[in-house]
Amino acid sequence: MQLTQRDAPPRSIWALEQAGIHPLLARLYAARGVRSADELDLGLQQLLPPQSLKGAEAAAQLLARALAQDLHLCIVADYDCDGATACAVGLRGLRALGAQHVSYVVPDRLVDGYGLTPGIAQRVHATGAHVLITVDNGIASLEGVASAKALGMQVVITDHHLPAAQLPQADVIVNPNQPGCGFGSKHLAGVGVMFYVLLALRAELRQRDWFNDARPAPKLDSLLPLVALGTVADVVRLDANNRRLVAQGLQRIRKGHLPVGLRALFEAAGRNSAQASSQDMGFAIGPRINAAGRLSDMTLGIECLSTDDSERGRALAQQLDTINRDRREIEGDMREQALRLADEMIDPEEDMPSALCVYDPDFHEGVVGIVAARLKERHHRPTFVLASSQAPGKENILKGSGRSIAGFHLRDALDWIAKKHPDLLLQFGGHAMAAGCSLHEDNLALFEQALQEVAQAWLDPATLTRRLETDGPLAPEHCRVDVVQALQSEVWGQGFAAPLFSDTLQVVSQRIVGEKHLALKLKHHGQAVDGIWFGRTAALPARAHLAYRIEADEWQGQRRVRFVVEGVQEPESVE
Repeated sequence: MQLTQRDAPPRSIWALEQAGIHPLLARLYAARGVRSADELDLGLQQLLPPQSLKGAEAAAQLLARALAQDLHLCIVADYDCDGATACAVGLRGLRALGAQHVSYVVPDRLVDGYGLTPGIAQRVHATGAHVLITVDNGIASLEGVASAKALGMQVVITDHHLPAAQLPQADVIVNPNQPGCGFGSKHLAGVGVMFYVLLALRAELRQRDWFNDARPAPKLDSLLPLVALGTVADVVRLDANNRRLVAQGLQRIRKGHLPVGLRALFEAAGRNSAQASSQDMGFAIGPRINAAGRLSDMTLGIECLSTDDSERGRALAQQLDTINRDRREIEGDMREQALRLADEMIDPEEDMPSALCVYDPDFHEGVVGIVAARLKERHHRPTFVLASSQAPGKENILKGSGRSIAGFHLRDALDWIAKKHPDLLLQFGGHAMAAGCSLHEDNLALFEQALQEVAQAWLDPATLTRRLETDGPLAPEHCRVDVVQALQSEVWGQGFAAPLFSDTLQVVSQRIVGEKHLALKLKHHGQAVDGIWFGRTAALPARAHLAYRIEADEWQGQRRVRFVVEGVQEPESVE
C-alpha cells in the first residue's frame, strides 16, 4: 500500500484562514478543492434553483394539473435506501401539497427485479392510478414506460442514473444526467431529484393560487432529514449542493425535527440523533433500511420513514434492526466463502487477475453487492459477485453486483461487454463504482472471460496499485477531543472524504483483541495515545508510518482521543 498526501494549496488555506476558518479545517477543506469560504455556505438559499433542473418545471405543471383534477398518483420506488427515502419524500411532500390520493408500489428485488417493468406498470394500473411517478429508477425502463402509457397512465420519471442512448417515452423526465440538462450538480441522488420536483411543484401551485388560509403552503424543509439520509446512503459524490442538502438535514435531526420512524431507527442503532453525523447515516441508519430491500420487503422501510405514528415507527424500526442482524449473518458466511473462492483464483506464482468474478450456488442475491465491496476492498480489483435468481422460473438466471476501483468505470465496462457480446447480458446498469447485471448461468464463463479482457485493456499497474490518500500529519495541538467533535459535526462522504491523517509513530505495544483486531499503544509526538486496527492481526514494526482517523473513545468516564488505523507503509518507502 502506498500512502499519499492530498495537495492543499497554500493560497486556498490562507484565504480560508483569513475568513476565520480553523487552521486544521482550512487545510482539510483546501485539500478537497475548496477555494473560498463562500463554498462553505451551507444555507438553503445557496441551493441550486429548481428551474435549472431539466424537466422539473414540466413535471410540476403535470402534477399541478393532476392535483387540481384530484387524480390518483402512484410512486414506483426502488428497493434501496435512496429509493425508500425518495418514495417517503414523495409521499409526504405530495400529501403536504394537497394531493388526496397518493400510493406507492415497490418492486421485490428477488421476484420483480429492478425498475419499472411491464409487470409493475400493470400493478400500478390496478390501483386505479392515473399518474405514475418513478423515483430513483425509470431512465432505462423503455418497456415499462411503454406499457404504462399503453394502459392510459401519464408517466413522470425522476431518476439520477446514467441514461442509455435511447430514452423512454415518458411524459416528463427529470434527471440531472439526461442530455441537455445544465443542472450544476450531476451527482444529485434519487431522493434529491424528487425533493427538487416538489420544490418546483410548490412554486407552480403558488402561481396557480392553490394555497389559501385553509390550505397554506407547506414548508418542505421538514423533508430534508430524509433527503440527507438517502444522499449519504447512496454514496453519491458530496459536491457543494449535496453537502448543503445533507448539512441542512443533519441540522434538523440534531434539533429533534425528524420523522418518528427515523428517530426510532437512531434508537435501534444505538446512536444519538442529537449528535447525528453523516457517518451515522452511512454506517448505521442506511444499512438498516437497505436490509429490508435485500432480504425482505422495502415496504417496511418506506412505511417506517413515512409514518407519523410513534408506536408504529418504533415497531417497524425494530423489525428493520432484526432484518439487518440477519443480513449481517448471511453476509458474513457469504463473505468467507467468497474470499476462499477468490483466493483459489489467485496463483501466488503468477500476476494477480485484473478483475475478480465469484459465484456460488448458495449465495444470496440480496447481499452480493456488499460482498463484492468487501472483496474489492481486500484485493483492490474490480469485482463481481453473482448469485442464482430466486424468482420463480428464473433459477437459471444469475444476478451479479459489481464494485470497482478508481479509474475503472464499471457501467462503461458492462456496456463494452454488451457491445462485444450482444447476447451475453440480459440487463445491466449502474455507475462508475457500482453496477449490476444479469445473465444466463451457461454464460458465466464467457462473462468472466469478457470481464478479464476489458479489465486487462483498461487497467494499468498504477491504477492497480492500492493507494490511500491522507491529509498528512496531525499536529499535536489538534489531538484533542474537542477537535474530534468539531470534525464529526462536518459533512464528509463520497468525493469529500473524512479526514485521514498519517504520521510515523512509535508502536509501544500491540495485542490482538476479539480474535481479529489489533489494539495498539502508540506515541504521537511524544504523547501516549491508544489505537485500534479493525480486521488486522499481523504485528506492526516498532516504528511505522500509519494512516489513521481520530475518534473520541470513552474509558472509565473520561473521553480520550483514539487513533483508528486504516493503513501502513514502512518509513523507508514513504513518498
